[in-house]
Order: sequence, then structure tokens, then C-alpha cells
Amino acid sequence: MTKFVNLVKLSVGTESVDSLAIWQTMRAAERPDSLPRHVTRMWPKRKAEVLNGGSIYWVIKGSIQARQKILRFDEVIGSDGIRRCAIVLDPELIRTQSTLKRPFQGWRYLKPEDSPMDLPKGRDQEEPLPAELASALAEIGIL
Repeated sequence: MTKFVNLVKLSVGTESVDSLAIWQTMRAAERPDSLPRHVTRMWPKRKAEVLNGGSIYWVIKGSIQARQKILRFDEVIGSDGIRRCAIVLDPELIRTQSTLKRPFQGWRYLKPEDSPMDLPKGRDQEEPLPAELASALAEIGIL
């Protein structure tokens, strides 16, 4: 059995999975490899486990709604001279079942067994439920 771990991260300022995709596409176009990435201060101590099949799960409007496979970690030195970690991602955003997640700072590890399932093929293009309805349904265990 492959041992891996995922990351979970708030997508601050994002209104939907589609708006996250648009933002990532615009930013990725500025890079030679055209791959989306998220730059963070902290490097994962469990880097090998993350790179063994892990994804980053995006929290949008209070619930996990999508994930992306993590391809690698690149070192980035900011204009302030501080070393940071760029989490380099597969461009494909995979929609997941909506799962409530309380706000937190930075990123957290997410065990595979605690990760929401991907939406079945065909359902990934459905209009998402309004955030308030999705939250209410998730709270009572229906979503």
C-alpha cells in the first residue's frame, strides 16, 4: 500500500473552483513551465510522503471543494531574501464532495482517509450548491 499524505489549504479570496482555476491560469502563464503553484513560508517536514501521491485540497468559502495533485516543491527566494516553498501543482482541478472546514492559517496535513472523495465523472460540471446550503447540508451530515 502506498503511503502518502495530502495538504489542505484555504484559498483566500476565491469565490468558486472556477475563479481559482482562472486565477491559477493567469499566474501560471507568467512562468516558463506554465504550472500553477502556491508559495508558502513553510516547507513540509513530510515532503516525501506528500510527493508519494499527495494532493492539495482547497478550502473555498468554508468547505473543501477541489484538489490538485502536487508535483514537486521548488525553492523560491523572495525579494526580501527569505527562502520560501513553492508547491508546484498539476493544472487539473478535481472537484470533490463538499466538506466543511473551519478557518486556519497556513496549510495542514490531511490523511487520505479524512480526505473528501472526488465527485463522480459527469457531476464535476454541475453547478455547485450555494455556499450556505452546502454548509447547512454538510453540518447535518447529508453532504
